[in-house]
Amino acid sequence: MSFPGSRILTSPPLASADLIDAFRRVVTPHISDNMGRHIGARGLNRYNRTGKLVGTALTVKTRPGDNLYIYKALTLLEEGHVLVIDAQGDTHNAVIGELIKLYAQKRGCVGFIVDGAIRDVASFEDTPCYARSVVHCGPYKSGPGEINVPVSIGGMLINPGDIIVGDEDGFVAFSQDDAEEVLAKARAHEAHEEKVKAEIASGVIDQSWLDKVLEKAGLAH
Repeated sequence: MSFPGSRILTSPPLASADLIDAFRRVVTPHISDNMGRHIGARGLNRYNRTGKLVGTALTVKTRPGDNLYIYKALTLLEEGHVLVIDAQGDTHNAVIGELIKLYAQKRGCVGFIVDGAIRDVASFEDTPCYARSVVHCGPYKSGPGEINVPVSIGGMLINPGDIIVGDEDGFVAFSQDDAEEVLAKARAHEAHEEKVKAEIASGVIDQSWLDKVLEKAGLAH
């Protein structure tokens, strides 16, 4: 199926295990700060209390309140996928819950992102999950929908095959083609912040990182 509005496309290759493992040690602010500080999803909540989300996006776009194409996407999941669902921000009907979560995990899904509502929220406490809200009302199953197409999640574009990194500060997505550069810049950012922490810990009143910003703005004196 390939007609717009009812497309099911082939999943891009998964990101390499080495790359995924490297991003487990990177926090989202260090990624975000090196992507213009404007790329990222807004308005979604983190429902897991523990765990980090790092994986490759399998995307679904569905009619609000409907999860027929999410059911189909479950059959396409591979080890390391993040199920990314554009439910168009609808919060009236939950499109996933505990049963979908359990089956998806059996197929290797490492986490869930839903621009819409979920239910059975307690079951996600130890499973990476970001969603717009929680509601007890279940979904319809009549379609239409699309799988492995670009989706909009909280104002952020996510393409199938993108790498997803999520933690307690939120989540960000970027292409596999950009991943090595993103990783290098994030590591450099971390090193810089460690130097700043050391300077703060020294107790010196005049801090170079602070003075640099104030001097640039003409507020040093």
